[in-house]
Amino acid sequence: MRRYVLTGTPGAGKTSILHRLGELGHAVVEEAATEVIARAQAQGEDEPWTRVSFIDEIVTLQRQRQQEASGADLQVFDRSPVCTLALATYLGRPVSRTLGAELERITSEEIYERQVLFIRNLGFCEPTSARRISYQESLVFEKVHEETYRELGYQLIDIPADDLPHRLAAVMSVIGPPTA
Repeated sequence: MRRYVLTGTPGAGKTSILHRLGELGHAVVEEAATEVIARAQAQGEDEPWTRVSFIDEIVTLQRQRQQEASGADLQVFDRSPVCTLALATYLGRPVSRTLGAELERITSEEIYERQVLFIRNLGFCEPTSARRISYQESLVFEKVHEETYRELGYQLIDIPADDLPHRLAAVMSVIGPPTA
């Protein structure tokens, strides 16, 4: 099983690339944090990222999605628990027991490919209800992601800013065609 991760700063275009990969027949797994935020906001909580349990909720959903992912030989994930570690670092949060255990599991079980597709920022960051980060803040967050993956021994495959077809081609050159 080959599981590739798309990572990078918020608003870099990861989700657009992921959706296009899905349309082309790749097995894809959506980002967890956006769903955790959307669920909480739907229940009237404006800033769920301030909640102590926020990081663990993301990790739990990431693990659930990874374990429920289709049986395809190749899967592409919009973020991983390493991204959640980067988020915890960025937010100044300690590594929780849940996050630490999941990082240990994905390492010992070799869940994700060691090559990670690092989607570079597009030169702007449009806010959404779930993404309330300025472009300058997103650049800091991008650097935290880069450092976190490298510290854990991942090789970053740089996908530079470009239009969607070129970025998609760059991703496909690494992961190859969809498999059944």
